Amino acid sequence: MKISLGPLLYYWPRETIFAFYEAMAATPLDVVYLGETVCSRRHELRLADWLDIARMLQDAGKQAVLSTQVLIESGSDVSVLHKIADNAEFTVEANDMGAVRCLSGQTPGRPFVAGPHLNLYNAPSLQWMAQLGASRWVMPLEMAQDALAAMLVQRPAGLETEVFAYGRMPLAYSARCFTARHRNLPKDDCGFSCLEHADGLTLRTRESEDFLVLNGTQTQSARVYNLANELAAMRALGVDLVRLSPQSQHMAQIIALFDEARGPAQQPGGADYVQRMQPFMPDQPCNGYWFGRPGLEQGQAAGNAPNS
Repeated sequence: MKISLGPLLYYWPRETIFAFYEAMAATPLDVVYLGETVCSRRHELRLADWLDIARMLQDAGKQAVLSTQVLIESGSDVSVLHKIADNAEFTVEANDMGAVRCLSGQTPGRPFVAGPHLNLYNAPSLQWMAQLGASRWVMPLEMAQDALAAMLVQRPAGLETEVFAYGRMPLAYSARCFTARHRNLPKDDCGFSCLEHADGLTLRTRESEDFLVLNGTQTQSARVYNLANELAAMRALGVDLVRLSPQSQHMAQIIALFDEARGPAQQPGGADYVQRMQPFMPDQPCNGYWFGRPGLEQGQAAGNAPNS
């Protein structure tokens, strides 16, 4: 089982981003997704910079993948999409159907990654995406393990499966910028407010409980989705990769613990890696979607109580 690092969902200063990926090059990651997927106004890095980082990671033995933006809103967004799709060096993760069309229409066709926002919820849609050229698909975030198991029974030959296994879940995207709205600023004159919130802006209930996180045009869960204790079960299902989402602090420690958890000796009901990760997490853990329950719940499979 491989470990991937998903695209950076937050807006960090240029120097911080370069330093972050230099540190990631020294970790046991197998795959790293790169690029701006949330908001085209985030201009600390251009495509040429992401390509430089991709080459650095490739030299460090990682597979670098370029991710496309989830919500395309302008002609300039379309232009960037075409540049990413036309690059001849790196695999591309398609995060909307426009990207799928660009990649599947190339001659000769190039394999691509079908991202988690393409809404692939059944076997026929998976078969169709594989026919278009997908070599890997990322399970929708809210899919339960039972639904995944049913899909994998009919998975097309050669199609890898990747599961979002750690991080605040990107739940929704909007044409509005909620971070700018929080400061009573228009989206087109936002003052790049996201730079002030390295892990997003927490939204709390009236009872002062963390509920959601505002991240520009993206809304995330406040709790951190963590499936570290489920890797043995995923391996049994046939999952090929688990995806971790970048956070501003302690990312190397999280990766190290996932690397330990994927070890061949791990069995269902083994060590409680989620508990060990809590000092390095920005909020409380959750895993409800995996078990077919409300996403903010934290539970475990019946009969699989951790030993430590």
